[in-house]
Amino acid sequence: MATVKDESFLHVEVEASATSRGVTAEEIELQQALRDYIPETDAEKKLRRKIDLHLMPILWIMYILNYVDRTNIGNARIAGMEDDLNLDAQRYAWVLSIFFFGYLIMEVPSNMILSRTRPSVFLPSIMLTWGSLSAVMACAPNYGSMLAFRFILGCIESGFFPGVLFVMSCWYKTVEIGKRFAIFYSAAVLSGAFGGLLAGGITGGLHNAHGIAGWRWLFIIEGVATAGVAIIAKFILLDFPHSSSVLTLEERQLATVRILADSSAASSSRDSRLTHWEAFKAAATDPRTYGFMFLFVLDVGAGTISYFIPTITKSLGYTTIVAQYMTVPVYAVAAVCLNLCAYSADRLEDRRWHITGAMSLGFICAMVCAIVETPVVRYVMLCFVASGIWSALPLILAWASKTIDLPAEKRAISIAMINAVGNLSSVYGSQIWPTKSAPNYTLGWGITAGFLGAGACVAALMTIFIKLVPNKLTKGELVLQERAERVAAEAEAM
Repeated sequence: MATVKDESFLHVEVEASATSRGVTAEEIELQQALRDYIPETDAEKKLRRKIDLHLMPILWIMYILNYVDRTNIGNARIAGMEDDLNLDAQRYAWVLSIFFFGYLIMEVPSNMILSRTRPSVFLPSIMLTWGSLSAVMACAPNYGSMLAFRFILGCIESGFFPGVLFVMSCWYKTVEIGKRFAIFYSAAVLSGAFGGLLAGGITGGLHNAHGIAGWRWLFIIEGVATAGVAIIAKFILLDFPHSSSVLTLEERQLATVRILADSSAASSSRDSRLTHWEAFKAAATDPRTYGFMFLFVLDVGAGTISYFIPTITKSLGYTTIVAQYMTVPVYAVAAVCLNLCAYSADRLEDRRWHITGAMSLGFICAMVCAIVETPVVRYVMLCFVASGIWSALPLILAWASKTIDLPAEKRAISIAMINAVGNLSSVYGSQIWPTKSAPNYTLGWGITAGFLGAGACVAALMTIFIKLVPNKLTKGELVLQERAERVAAEAEAM
């Protein structure tokens, strides 16, 4: 094994025997491995490729289906659901908004559970549940039942996105996570294109097949596909670095050491952990959590445009089916832009100015849409508004996950809090595109521009905020820090 100077360490059976200072043999060996760690060896590159193979493809497919099941409500709306369920603009806005109440309530508890369980079980389980629920949602007979389905769907889906980000932050270093999270997030963007194509085919080709409306077939087919992929995912996904049975002992140890070596905080052992309450308190009292939360709120608030892109394209004069297909280029352009932006951010090791630039682009293009009424200009600008919003989003979360990096339990809750409160902006964000403002939607474009302009300013000032506002460690964090220092001293003395 080329990553440590003393190869025999990797084959030692770790025992929990304590030293004279209460430090375990495992902790001593971990510190020695950290001292001897040499980055970017052949062994580490091979391990990274193996991690990529087990995580990236299946997570990408899972997230496409996650986002399709969440946003197909927009495609169903223009395919007849609005008339069948008697939804006016206000009722439709509440059908969108109530999803995020469930999302907000369950997101932090979900990540708490994930940090103590196995990702290869937890993530497929919630996916199987929401896929089944999405299929059953086709039976909704009225507005009230659709509200109930959407609320429960939000509760269940809440654990997936922050859970994946937490799992990825446990496997990838700072210079690796940005582009990989962007690849993962591009699934959400491309799901808009995929969802538009699929929705056009299903709602047009299966309408009234067996007496079932096309929008109901949309929920059935996409929900069943999600449940099927969930079953397959159970046998592919990794758990955490120290517990994945797919890896050899040497690979598990290397996976653990390289992440700890990349961290800006000290760590002693995976057995030295914060309780759920200590982790929540640590995350809730860290000012960095709220800085990133505010930035994420602004970006996600602008991102609610995704629920109205089919409506916006239809307002440009296209028929219902053509409007579905015209959403495809919007998402395709955004997917290319976000991956180029993330690749550049990782290569230059910068988050601040890439996020600022992306949100500034979105701000300028949204202002053009608010002022200019020419359909072609609006359509082109819509492509770049979407690109600005979705290029910034994965970088914000990657930046937060590697700024608030250890303890891992604190990171899990911070990510969940940022994502939960950020998505709450979708509650009021879904209200800014009322039907009465069609076809210009000046209110929606103006508020979207405001969100993005403010976000660009916050991103530019974030580094200054982090430096000026001190982070006072909680009692639980101080205990872990003191233990880590004892372990380091003990290891140095040996």
